[in-house]
Amino acid sequence: MIDELKKRANVSFKDAKEALEKYDGDLVEALVYLENNNKFKAFNAGKKEDFLDKVKEVIRKGNNTRFIIRKKERTILNLSLTFTIIVGVFTFHVSLVALIIGLLTGCKFRFEKNSGEDMKVNSILNKVHDNINNFKKDLHDDVPTEKE
Repeated sequence: MIDELKKRANVSFKDAKEALEKYDGDLVEALVYLENNNKFKAFNAGKKEDFLDKVKEVIRKGNNTRFIIRKKERTILNLSLTFTIIVGVFTFHVSLVALIIGLLTGCKFRFEKNSGEDMKVNSILNKVHDNINNFKKDLHDDVPTEKE
């Protein structure tokens, strides 16, 4: 019975149990009680608010994360992740070509939180950078020189 009320009224287990106990298990009276006491939550409004809250949280996290491109010790680009994603979406082909050129010219890509904390994805980006550098070195070693 508690689960049914919880589902119908979109309330916590505690609120559903309290309402049913107060009205001796009468589901209709418990629903009316919850609605009158503003504990009854509308499903659509809650989902919309939850969605907007999640979008705000994602944007906040994106604003607190930096996308950084470095070549040797020089920082070439340092942008918020939110801005980087927006630019990447609207200029996808140009951004993709720029990233590939950056990789081939020895640039390193990193993601850092504003606090300076390192992120897990950086270990993968470092491996990609190292593999591309090894590939370029192997390719350079395989090309015959004029002396040979």
